[in-house]
Amino acid sequence: MSGERENSNFIRNIVIDDLKTGKHDSIITRFPPEPNGYLHIGHAKSICLNFGLAKEFEGRVNLRFDDTNPVKEDVEYVDSIKEDVSWLGFDWNELHFASDYFEEMHKRAVLLINKGLAYVDDLNADQIREYRGTLTEPGKESPYRNRSVKENLDLFERMKNGEFADGEKVLRAKIDMASPNINFRDPVIYRISHSEHHNTGNKWCIYPMYAFAHPLEDAIEHITHSICTLEFEDQRPFYDWVVRETEMDSVPRQIEFARLNMTNTVMSKRKLKQLVDENVTDGWDDPRMPTISGLRRRGYTPESIRNFCSEIGVSKADSTIDSQMLDFFLREDLQPKAPLAMAVIDPLKLVITNYPEDESEEIEIENNAKNEEMGTRMVSFSRELYVERDDFMEVPAKKYFRLFPGNEVRLKGGYFVKCNEVIKDKNGNVIQINCTYDPETRSGSGFVGRKVKATIHWVDANNCRPAEFRLYEPLILDNDPENKGKHFLEQINENSLIIKNGFVEKTATENLNKNDKLQFIRNGFYCVDNKYSSDDKLVFNRIVPLKSSFKLNK
Repeated sequence: MSGERENSNFIRNIVIDDLKTGKHDSIITRFPPEPNGYLHIGHAKSICLNFGLAKEFEGRVNLRFDDTNPVKEDVEYVDSIKEDVSWLGFDWNELHFASDYFEEMHKRAVLLINKGLAYVDDLNADQIREYRGTLTEPGKESPYRNRSVKENLDLFERMKNGEFADGEKVLRAKIDMASPNINFRDPVIYRISHSEHHNTGNKWCIYPMYAFAHPLEDAIEHITHSICTLEFEDQRPFYDWVVRETEMDSVPRQIEFARLNMTNTVMSKRKLKQLVDENVTDGWDDPRMPTISGLRRRGYTPESIRNFCSEIGVSKADSTIDSQMLDFFLREDLQPKAPLAMAVIDPLKLVITNYPEDESEEIEIENNAKNEEMGTRMVSFSRELYVERDDFMEVPAKKYFRLFPGNEVRLKGGYFVKCNEVIKDKNGNVIQINCTYDPETRSGSGFVGRKVKATIHWVDANNCRPAEFRLYEPLILDNDPENKGKHFLEQINENSLIIKNGFVEKTATENLNKNDKLQFIRNGFYCVDNKYSSDDKLVFNRIVPLKSSFKLNK
């Protein structure tokens, strides 16, 4: 990963200080997603941070699945998360599941009961919420709060044995219902769920709540720095309480940072799942989705995502990043890598009437203007070509220098051609333009005569491949979809996907594989779609246009 940006941040400084003072001999971080959906670009920030710190300071990093809610979790998501982390370029030292520790978590819950710090409550969810109070008013104690240790142990064992229905009882920590921190008001730490778990099957019917399980997982794995987003800051006192009162040997430190917010982007897994479930997109890997799998299918590179995450940095302050910044790093990464090719997305037939009918030739064209080491390729040229429809105007606008009747342009790598005749169908639509060429003007011939003001690209109509081009725009119209009053489904961009059918030069497609990237001259960066493209039908996703108005402030 040489050449990638490295920015300092307050978490990195904490690690440096902990190592200098001898608090830790080495560090252990973790990336702990819940397998209830696919990872998105926000998770990439956390992945880069946790794995990056471990690599920089020669520590270790665990990939851990917080699978404490069997109702929402699935092995499909487990597999996708592994694939995404690996694709981003990271290797974990150890792979764990929260469910690996269910026995230990149960043991620690029993310890809390024995210490008088946990009790079984019969209140239902609505009643618990009502008793909890508000940010300005203290809560009130449950009538079941003062059950004896013996009764609580018996009830908790019976919960474990499946004697009660879902929601009939819960186990709560016994802390302080008047605490100004609402997370200390006897939070639920175990609930009943008669659901099959993807990892443990039907062994358990009680499951720990995330806020109880997470600190125990960190302590069990001897995590030194438990890095999470700011919404968990208010839960840090309970995190520390769990580690302390369950008498864990290892004491991890929770550190919070601001999550990633991006314009025109939904970052909620619940909302992303809704987009999939309601067929707004064609799956989690739809190229319009901000999921890692969607970005990968669209054509984004792991290098561009890592550089983006490094550039935006880590802070305590919430902010919203312009989504064009990610595109900036993508262009920066692809420009020297992606081979040039010619593709005509909205084709118009061009016939060179004075070119021999049965002849063709090969024209040498560079493979990458910014990387001479990529060499050149030979492209077929003949009498009949396709050009872009917007490279012709029958009645030209002011300062329009491309093809129009009587005007001359250069064909990329080829000859000057002059438009002489326009052919239309019965409805008046232009279906063909007839031109003549000057054989003395071939590129590289040393021609020094007249000049033209425009060069256009083309493909040989007799030696090209038909292709489908998928042009993407942001799926969400609103620049702040998470915080506005309008429902996010009302902000869907109906033009987020436009499909065009055209042609691409044959030479550039001979050895293409799925996910390969090309830079189509004057059109943008494109990727071979890994879902719909086949040997019989090429499908290209436009990753980004060639240029943007976005500027990176340095």
